[in-house]
Amino acid sequence: MKFSVFPSSGKCPEPDSCCPVPGQYYIRNNSYLCTMNESHIDIEIDRLTNSIENRTTGDVFNTEVIQLFEKDKDQIKKADWRFNWHVELLNESRQVYKLITNEEKSIIQGLLSLEKKTDHIYMHLIESASFNYGKEKIYVGVPGNLVAYACKISFDYGFDGYVAFDAKTALIHHYQETLRATHFKGSKMYIETPAALRLVKQYFTT
Repeated sequence: MKFSVFPSSGKCPEPDSCCPVPGQYYIRNNSYLCTMNESHIDIEIDRLTNSIENRTTGDVFNTEVIQLFEKDKDQIKKADWRFNWHVELLNESRQVYKLITNEEKSIIQGLLSLEKKTDHIYMHLIESASFNYGKEKIYVGVPGNLVAYACKISFDYGFDGYVAFDAKTALIHHYQETLRATHFKGSKMYIETPAALRLVKQYFTT
């Protein structure tokens, strides 16, 4: 999901092109925030590892997942990411997390946006850093690590590991195979307790 922020001095200048319902937007800190794209997970789960691995050497690096707040926005350079994570940080209903290695704490390997619902965690966005995309990526295992963390958060909240998300149609089968996610209907998918346990045990000590 991407957003545009417009000054409070006027209406959204292009409501028909940026809002899912023309003319609808919400105000946050005296700015108009308009939704630009639907929130569909479209990242490939390249490999399930027990951390993240260097693609060429096979070396494994221990990782940490740390929550980010609006005051931390300077850690995210917009040019390095497909999604506008600065605006994601403004959304008070969501929690944004960064994945780093213990060896390079200043370098963000991936980002994750979650929302706590009444009985599950909803995964809005997940993205690997630009250098972890494509055939020449540096690390594999980043997306799996972040999804596993979403499942861990679900267990921490007492939701039995349930994580829901909307998937791009072309990737539904991929998520069924790699994450053992269940396809509900349309683009909606969810991870149930057994699949969540498998991911958490693979990436995190419990």
